[in-house]
Amino acid sequence: MRIAISTGGGDAPGLNAVIRAVVLSAINRGWEVVGIKRGFSGLLGEDEVVTLTKESVRGIAHLGGTILRSTNRGNPFSYPRRQPDGTFLPEDRSDELIENARQMGIDALISIGGDGSLEIALKLCNKGMRIIGVPKTIDNDVSGTVTTFGFDTAVNTAIEAIDKLHTTAESHDRVIVMEVMGRDAGFIALHSGVAGTADVILLPEIPYDIRKVCDKIMARDAAGRHFSIVVVAEGAFPLGGAVHQLGESLPGQARRVGGVAELIAREIQDLTGKETRSLVLGHLQRGGMPTGYDRLLATRFGGAAVRAVAEEKWGYMVALQTPHIVAIPIEEALRELKRVDITHDLVQTARASGISFGD
Repeated sequence: MRIAISTGGGDAPGLNAVIRAVVLSAINRGWEVVGIKRGFSGLLGEDEVVTLTKESVRGIAHLGGTILRSTNRGNPFSYPRRQPDGTFLPEDRSDELIENARQMGIDALISIGGDGSLEIALKLCNKGMRIIGVPKTIDNDVSGTVTTFGFDTAVNTAIEAIDKLHTTAESHDRVIVMEVMGRDAGFIALHSGVAGTADVILLPEIPYDIRKVCDKIMARDAAGRHFSIVVVAEGAFPLGGAVHQLGESLPGQARRVGGVAELIAREIQDLTGKETRSLVLGHLQRGGMPTGYDRLLATRFGGAAVRAVAEEKWGYMVALQTPHIVAIPIEEALRELKRVDITHDLVQTARASGISFGD
């Protein structure tokens, strides 16, 4: 058996731990393992396919990023082809990819990625490729799994930032608006905001009224708490408004959103007269060493993916359904995007403790 590994989409802490677990589990079965560089680009002649050995993965479990690199512009069904005028047009190169994999003697592929990569994996599987999926996203927005690796690390990074913002905000009697990742799902904002004792949390699932945000800030001011921390997911938007987008996306690339913290900070300062600052935590959330929880979950996912290959569960994805790692159809995981349940006990507890969601 010769299996391949690919890592697609945005990077997440824990990717290297998955790669290590797959390689060691497969080699100990007597299988060969190769790594496809930059998503699927290595199978399309845009990068390389490399042999992975026990030596290749020694000492990488604690490292952030991915030794195979990644890309969010590598959809083989809509691959960007540069034109003579410098523009890009989408091109379907899926048949070329499948043929190249066959020529290389690849028997099965373990695709590690978020909803976009899993959708590509399912399409390739429907065209005859033997694929197992591993869910990866710091946003924790893949259905069918309790959590995804990288999420815990991202939340802890955000909590550390909130802790530091508290001290400077209180010293200057300022409002500080911190933007975290979460295009369609506000899990990072919710978990870090509650754990970091933010005063306002704004999520894509709950459209906000800026005046209610300001009411919370001014109520704190009247009570002698002259500073406030607002945590906002990048995909949050106002009642009757729309998500703030960042320019045009290339073919095969998800839409880019963000910059909402600056807009909200400006509105808060205009409406309250309080000095307000904003910052975007951005790719700090993707970087750094994975937490112990993420290393363990990623390792479990990698081992389970190899077992799924052995059991020929093509078109399935490994998932955490506490306390076990199980295999579920990728199609089931993609049926709907996982989003924050606004009736969840964590949201209820946040409201009960005085946190405003701007509604």
